[in-house]
Amino acid sequence: MIIFRYLSRELLSVTTAVCVVLLMVLISGRFVKYLANAMSGNMDPEVIFAVIGYRIPGFLELTLPLAFFLAVLLTFGRLYVENEMSVLKACGFSERKLLSFTLIVASFLALVVGYLSLYVTPNGIKKAEAIFTIQEQKSELDRVTEKKFYALRGGKGVTWVNAISEDRELENVFMSATIEPTESSEGSLVLVIADSGIQAKARDTDERYLSLKKGYRVEGVPGRYDYQITYFDEFGTRLAPPEELSEDTATDAMTTKALMDSAEIEHRIALQWRFSIPIMMLVVTLLAVPLSRIDPRSGRFARILPAVLLYFAYLVSLNSLRGAIEAGSLPIGITLVPVHLVFLTLALVLIFSKKIRSCAKNLFPFNQRGSNS
Repeated sequence: MIIFRYLSRELLSVTTAVCVVLLMVLISGRFVKYLANAMSGNMDPEVIFAVIGYRIPGFLELTLPLAFFLAVLLTFGRLYVENEMSVLKACGFSERKLLSFTLIVASFLALVVGYLSLYVTPNGIKKAEAIFTIQEQKSELDRVTEKKFYALRGGKGVTWVNAISEDRELENVFMSATIEPTESSEGSLVLVIADSGIQAKARDTDERYLSLKKGYRVEGVPGRYDYQITYFDEFGTRLAPPEELSEDTATDAMTTKALMDSAEIEHRIALQWRFSIPIMMLVVTLLAVPLSRIDPRSGRFARILPAVLLYFAYLVSLNSLRGAIEAGSLPIGITLVPVHLVFLTLALVLIFSKKIRSCAKNLFPFNQRGSNS
């Protein structure tokens, strides 16, 4: 039990450290993306951290298997380099016990990943998508605040409002926009000043308009004096359509029970994917233990690169097979199980490589005689 506690503590501490680093990389990438959407006026800045919080279980579900895979390689690699593994073997600690102890820790983490994949992540995606839906329903005017300049989408203009009533009616509206030059006309600057304005929606379409009342419109090329001034009692301008913020499909936000009750191919494959993540956790553990066997003189990082490439080959194979089945390129009866079986077989070959070599020598003794002669 002392050895088990020692190995568990080492594995979990390294797993936590690697997982935190991977999470920070993923979160920072999404944060930059969401911040860019907020700066362009597509979403409110105050919802960024809420969306990231709902997406963390999905990030954790993907980073935990890789983090534990690297933890096994780094921890056991250090034990081999510092000859601690030789001491453990001298005390009667076999590789079979090492594998069984590692699988106990991996099974616990596989349960955590399975709970995240089957329950927590879909719920988080559903809540994040609900926030995105609310943000997509908002127009540019819904984000305008009183007595502050607000940049229009695309950076082509600004608007300013003196006051906003409870029913979102605008008072003393100022708008400035730039018209890009074309082959037939020069670029120009447009200024619109109105006493009031309100947002309207077309009856037949979802397009939104800003209806301005009692004001004037100035259009011209900066530096010239031939400005065109138009006075109006009512003037309408089309608002830019909202950009789509959704990142996941509706299938990703479905509950596991709903996927089980569905007969659609896309839903069945999505269900298999959710079960594949915890299975992958156990298979990569079986791969990592034999790959961590290294010569003390070669260093603890000798097999990190080929091991990581093998891990991503596993992940890419699952994604590719999933995409091919969803696209209809492969028969409906094919599942993700063959990929797991291939890498499980590879793991068993690596684990029992010594026995396989000894059996090969017994079956083909003439190779040994030829080398001796």
